[in-house]
Amino acid sequence: MLSRCLRACVAILALFAVSLPSVATADPADIQAAARGVVRVVIIGSDGQEVYPLSHGTGFAITPRQIATNAHVVREAAQDDSLRIGIVPSDGDDASYAKILRIAPSKDLALLEITGDLRLPPLTIAGIRESDGAEVTSVGYPMNVDRAQGLEIDDIFQPQPTVNSRGFISGQRPSRQFDTILHTAPIARGNSGGPLLDRCGRVLGVNSFGADGEGADAEFYFAVSNRELLPFLRASNVAPRTNAQPCRTLADLDEAEQDRVEREQLQARQELAARSAAERDRRDRIQLEAEQDVQASRENQMALALIALLIGSAAGFAAFQAWGRQDGERQRMIAGTIAAVGLVAALALWFTRPGLDAIDRKIAAAMSNGSGAGGPAAGAGPAPGDAALVCTLLPERSRITGDPAESVEFDWAEDGCVNGRTQYGFQSGEWSRVFVPNEEAAVAINRYDPDTRTYRTDRYLLSATAMRAAREARGAYTPPKCEVDGAAGKLGDLQSAVTSQLPERPNERLVYRCDVKG
Repeated sequence: MLSRCLRACVAILALFAVSLPSVATADPADIQAAARGVVRVVIIGSDGQEVYPLSHGTGFAITPRQIATNAHVVREAAQDDSLRIGIVPSDGDDASYAKILRIAPSKDLALLEITGDLRLPPLTIAGIRESDGAEVTSVGYPMNVDRAQGLEIDDIFQPQPTVNSRGFISGQRPSRQFDTILHTAPIARGNSGGPLLDRCGRVLGVNSFGADGEGADAEFYFAVSNRELLPFLRASNVAPRTNAQPCRTLADLDEAEQDRVEREQLQARQELAARSAAERDRRDRIQLEAEQDVQASRENQMALALIALLIGSAAGFAAFQAWGRQDGERQRMIAGTIAAVGLVAALALWFTRPGLDAIDRKIAAAMSNGSGAGGPAAGAGPAPGDAALVCTLLPERSRITGDPAESVEFDWAEDGCVNGRTQYGFQSGEWSRVFVPNEEAAVAINRYDPDTRTYRTDRYLLSATAMRAAREARGAYTPPKCEVDGAAGKLGDLQSAVTSQLPERPNERLVYRCDVKG
């Protein structure tokens, strides 16, 4: 009895598990990529000989030199000129100072500017509102984690990885006279000013405070929403990177791309089958008409040959009858001539009548006129080759996390030379060029497919350590110039020194459809 109950319970639980909808979760790589631009904001005092931290919060880069945080994080520094604001990045080995550009206590927002050489990768602001229940991540530097790890005061000035906590949006409501997002991604003292991220690592708001329970830790937390942050930045003459595209993971994109390819292949097969059926019908019709025409021509010539033979035979009989008469010489000559002509005409008409091979010749001539099975496919463009191209972004096939260009123009040559100066490498049937910039913490791989006229950019947002390794690998080789023999194949091999170090998946994928310019 008990075993039957257990089996029934297991079956019910299994059915319930199957019926549960799958929950899309954030890609850790996207969160880590965004965390590169998150910093610890330290309020620093001095006794004249040594500096020491008074308090700290979190901030994040809006531009390479400008940082957003909470007003209450820098309140002390705003009120006391003797205090300084230190900026400690999450990655690398550089720290710097910052000054307050603008502060809005009523919105709990502040904008800082780095005064040293430190440059940060900016985060992207989400241009859309997430719905209740959407997954979010808080990124920052909670003090309770620092204490639990046993960090000393000096450790505060050293780059430390961020603490990332996951939760869900519980509601969006005004609070303390400004618009906030209520969520369950835990924050603590020290998290203030850090970003609240969506699944794609885009900023939804600025974490500010928690809803304290009675004698217990807070279970709900508030972030200043982008409805407050964006106007604040615009009023500060700052244009942040924004993105209003729906959040799609690369897994979603790959699945959609596979479905698209399968649909196109199915459509191509259906169109080919339809063209083949139409071609068969057309050939059958042409063959029937050709057989009818040839048969009619054969019958007409055979009838004419018979008539000519009869005329010749009659004339020959007349000539024979006139042979013995003395006055029949002239009639005999005329009748003989007619008989000879009739016989020759009959033979000519008989041997020149159309044969069965005329049917094949007629079919071939008729099939060569108009679009046949060997004609160009509908919608086919000119063969790939040298061309000046205009490429348009396809959002439905892209995974956009930043603010990309809507169109790209370049000149493509058959040997993989772009704009007459940049050689693309060729490896495994693919044209590509790897770019490792010195001023940006991202590696980009540009690819172009001349057959489909598809241009694609994959961007990998890397840590300072990974970028340093990528730059070293890139600095170890010199790309061959255009028009050098074997340049494409050589560059394809050289670039593998960089690509072998990259993660399995990029953080951003931009797909463009290219057309010939003009």
